[in-house]
Amino acid sequence: MRKSDFHYELPEELIAQYPAAERSASRLLVLDEQGQVGDRWFRDLPRLLQPGDLLVFNDTQVMRARLFGRKESGGRVELLIERVLSSGRALSQLRASKTPKPGGRIRVGDTWLVVEGREEGMFLLRAESGDFPSLMEAHGHVPLPPYIRRPDERFDESRYQTVYARRPGSVAAPTAGLHFDEPLLDRLRELGVGMAQVTLHVGAGTFQPVRTENLAEHRMHAEWLEVGQGVCDAVAGTRKRGGRVIAVGTTSVRSLETAAAEGTLRPFAGETRLFITPGYRFRVVDALVTNFHLPESTLLMLVCALGGYEEVMAAYRHAVARRYRFFSYGDAMFLERKKARQGVPRQ
Repeated sequence: MRKSDFHYELPEELIAQYPAAERSASRLLVLDEQGQVGDRWFRDLPRLLQPGDLLVFNDTQVMRARLFGRKESGGRVELLIERVLSSGRALSQLRASKTPKPGGRIRVGDTWLVVEGREEGMFLLRAESGDFPSLMEAHGHVPLPPYIRRPDERFDESRYQTVYARRPGSVAAPTAGLHFDEPLLDRLRELGVGMAQVTLHVGAGTFQPVRTENLAEHRMHAEWLEVGQGVCDAVAGTRKRGGRVIAVGTTSVRSLETAAAEGTLRPFAGETRLFITPGYRFRVVDALVTNFHLPESTLLMLVCALGGYEEVMAAYRHAVARRYRFFSYGDAMFLERKKARQGVPRQ
């Protein structure tokens, strides 16, 4: 398949600029394994699950990763901290009228950051004093996605974060999880739905477009993840009970499928470049809770791999026609895996 196969028309006014008044008050488009589409509300999710099913969440926490500073020359600089390597060193994206050279210095608050070099298109920064976690806490902004065309506001600090986030490291939220609130999680527990947590720190590469028409030529950006033994045990127990493994978000899908790349789900900690496209053979995930994704994005390709290309693209056209809200602060989908998936996973 080619990149252009995943294009769809989206009116700009359907791109959500603000979250729903309540987390679970968004709409939910349901796509079952037969390709049938239904319209519900996210608070109806417990009606779609069964006792013994397992929800797998991504517990990453969004960092206040956007920083604004000035070069020694006085020029303005915008930083997006991609990864904190140690307390005093980080990898960052950087926007400035003139790119600083190695040895150049950037002032953020009272801290000077030294550009040490470049690595895979990002800048390696060193803090001359202090540390990056403290710098982001004092001066950082919520790194809203580029399609949210407004400055971050105070409420974004809580709403652009899942209620179960606990491990800082992401520059973007695992947005499917934004719809869950504590009352809904309690209802799911009472129903007998199991819960497990993986960690995948979302990088800014998630917003980068696919630049090759031939998908086989696309190289995925690297993201760090961890799947622990407890998750593996929970999945095994779910299989034994006859329940389904339901990933909350594409990041949970990529975490589970990376950890099962050798055929069996095992503990895993490290980077992944797993690129899931139609034809991929899923080893772990049976269903998915997800938001709506950008046209021609790797995330839409993953969703099409799970639910079926024709079925998912038809569901997206339905969502546009029914005026669903799209992207990070938008509405959600629940889709079951289409049967008879064949293919070989790519790393």
